[in-house]
Amino acid sequence: MAFLLSKSTLFSQLRSHSQKTEDSLALSRRGFHIEPGAREKALLEAAPALKRFKSHKKNVWRVKRMGDVLTIVVVAGCCYEIYVRAVMREEARKQAEENN
Repeated sequence: MAFLLSKSTLFSQLRSHSQKTEDSLALSRRGFHIEPGAREKALLEAAPALKRFKSHKKNVWRVKRMGDVLTIVVVAGCCYEIYVRAVMREEARKQAEENN
């Protein structure tokens, strides 16, 4: 019985701890309640000196697409290899049964 009591107090402690973290997360997710000032707006603007270091969207899209295609090819190759080995094992088993 003492185990059940300690278990229920453990659950109540976990529940109260999760409520505290949810409240703190809700406060951090509220966002800006005032308009940013001139300095903040200047910091958020795109800097022309950094433009040449930004990746181009089309190139990034192509690299992602190539990665997706390669992933599909590798998965299909693995599935094919598993299928071939299963068929070869079944044929070897049939031949072994015929020879016996």
